[in-house]
Amino acid sequence: MTAAARAGEAALAPTPASPGARAQTRALERRFGADDAFALALRLASLVVLAAIVLLFVETWRGATPALGHYGLGFLAGTDWDPVAERFGALPYVYGTLVTSALALLVAVPFSIGSAVFLAEIAPPRLGVVVSFMIELLASIPSIVYGLWGVFVLAPFLRTSVEPWLIAHVGFIPLFQGFPFGIGILPAGLVLAIMIVPTITSISREILRAIPQSLRGAALALGATRSEAIGVTLDAARPGILGAVILGLGRALGETMAVTMVIGNTNHISLSLLSPGATMASVIANEFTEAVGKLHLAALFEVALVLFLVTLIVNAAARLIVLTTAGGRRDVAGAA
Repeated sequence: MTAAARAGEAALAPTPASPGARAQTRALERRFGADDAFALALRLASLVVLAAIVLLFVETWRGATPALGHYGLGFLAGTDWDPVAERFGALPYVYGTLVTSALALLVAVPFSIGSAVFLAEIAPPRLGVVVSFMIELLASIPSIVYGLWGVFVLAPFLRTSVEPWLIAHVGFIPLFQGFPFGIGILPAGLVLAIMIVPTITSISREILRAIPQSLRGAALALGATRSEAIGVTLDAARPGILGAVILGLGRALGETMAVTMVIGNTNHISLSLLSPGATMASVIANEFTEAVGKLHLAALFEVALVLFLVTLIVNAAARLIVLTTAGGRRDVAGAA
């Protein structure tokens, strides 16, 4: 081959492109497919949820600004609630919210986890499906129905049977001192417990069913009894069960109508569970439509802001508990 021919072939051969040119070429060749559209839709949906939370906080803060400027942090420590004199304090309502929610969890969690374990590990499949469906139906009942049941069924029963017995036999404990009103913190906590049982039970059951059967089989193969194998499963499902309890707590903190109907709605703080009380949600429901003064309305907005922050703090603390308990792992069975 002559020198001229070799020079012509060298001129026609493609020159190697630079890294930047190759990346640009790949970007141009890459088309916007279905996966990209789905990812973009998920990002937009997450941004919408975040924007809604931020907007809710901003609007609540703006409504509470007059009360924030007038009372400051003393609003959280105050116990007076006098719309006529424009003296407001949220401590009784914060106390009532935390006590009723704690009582609801104390009653509901053992029943919920026990039911979930029975349905997922022990009950025959057909029976488990039927009972699970009936438990989930409880979550679809409106809260006003729970409130009516609490007023006309639970409260009379507590007033005539349970509370007199508690006063007579364990009345030396401050929690059970007072008079048998039938309306108060105790019935509010019991109604909340009934309302959050379906949430905790359903989620815990699904989490237990998601645990691989190989984990149970491995425990039994090592000589564990049936109860010990269930214990291993519960340990593996612990982060998810804690998450279910957190969801139940979130509903208990924000429940309004059912609690408003049975708690008694008074702004006094009492150690007795038999005494009437109030929650942050109940005072907003009772007085928001009747608030005419600027500070009264702003105080209710500040109560809503406190409820928002309490819910945020509780969920953040619960999230830390889950991460600490799970050791940072994300898998249900602890496998890599």
